[in-house]
Amino acid sequence: MNYILLLLGLFLLIKGADAFVDGASSIAKVLRIPSIIIGLTIVSFGTSAPEAAVSITASINGQNGMAIGNIVGSNIFNLLMVVGFSGFIKTLSVEKSMTHKEFPFLLLSSILMFVLSCDILFQGNSNNLISRGDGIVLLMFFAIFMYSLISYALRFRNNSINEEVSLSSDTVTLKSEVSGKEDAKTISMTKSLIMSVLGVISIVAGGHLVVTSASIIASSFGVSDQFIGLTIVAIGTSLPEFVTSVIAATKGEADIALGNVIGSNIFNILFILGISATISPIVVEPAIFKDALLMILVTSITYIFAFRKRDINKFESSFLIVLYIVYMCNLVLTA
Repeated sequence: MNYILLLLGLFLLIKGADAFVDGASSIAKVLRIPSIIIGLTIVSFGTSAPEAAVSITASINGQNGMAIGNIVGSNIFNLLMVVGFSGFIKTLSVEKSMTHKEFPFLLLSSILMFVLSCDILFQGNSNNLISRGDGIVLLMFFAIFMYSLISYALRFRNNSINEEVSLSSDTVTLKSEVSGKEDAKTISMTKSLIMSVLGVISIVAGGHLVVTSASIIASSFGVSDQFIGLTIVAIGTSLPEFVTSVIAATKGEADIALGNVIGSNIFNILFILGISATISPIVVEPAIFKDALLMILVTSITYIFAFRKRDINKFESSFLIVLYIVYMCNLVLTA
């Protein structure tokens, strides 16, 4: 039965992601918001809903290994497999703002999480704990991130409106003449919102089915919560990001494909971990630190790839995929 639920969950993820990408892209065009902002906010937060549900619930239940393992494992999966497969399908062009703002902020967030987790090393405490105070710090950084995105979106929209107003009457007339064709290609706002909402519902439901069924299957083999969090649950909760970014890449929406990953990873660290720790402080086991360091390393590698030529090509994408396979083999062998 669990295998049937697993397949059903995958189906819901794929169909939901397809509808969500179309709806979100259309909303961006109607509101004159750049696709990169949609990818960094609506898409990334929507696809991170499964991670939020798992980590917050795990934190409340005292399953610390599951709570933080899910976040670290999901971020590693997003950077290596989601970016890897998306870039392998079609070279991902990278916006300048991504390499100068969002990527550095993600790297800073990853380092911040590591520093806040190392109480024994940096504060001389008897154990490593992400306290409520640490959670509030993470949420404050998330507020800064959101303020930056909203400010950029408003500037972009105002510039677009000014440019449209400055068009000559001839251009406006021409635009009116071809508006029928444009309307045929553009989904209405109402339909876009419905598609986006139904897409998110399908994604969350599919992610829940995949995680629940996969966790039951994995637990039958007697592995730890942290191992399940880093592997089965991390992969399961990241399937929405994977499917959404891959579909966005095939549709030529590179901004959404990459923005989804960066936004999701920032959301996972700053918001989900921040909320989880604020609700219930998280005890961090030393074994997770090597995975957290790997998360920082792969963030740096992906950033270098993106910064070097402002794109992530098939060769670089293949390297990311192979690196994840090696990582997973090491986890399984050392479990």
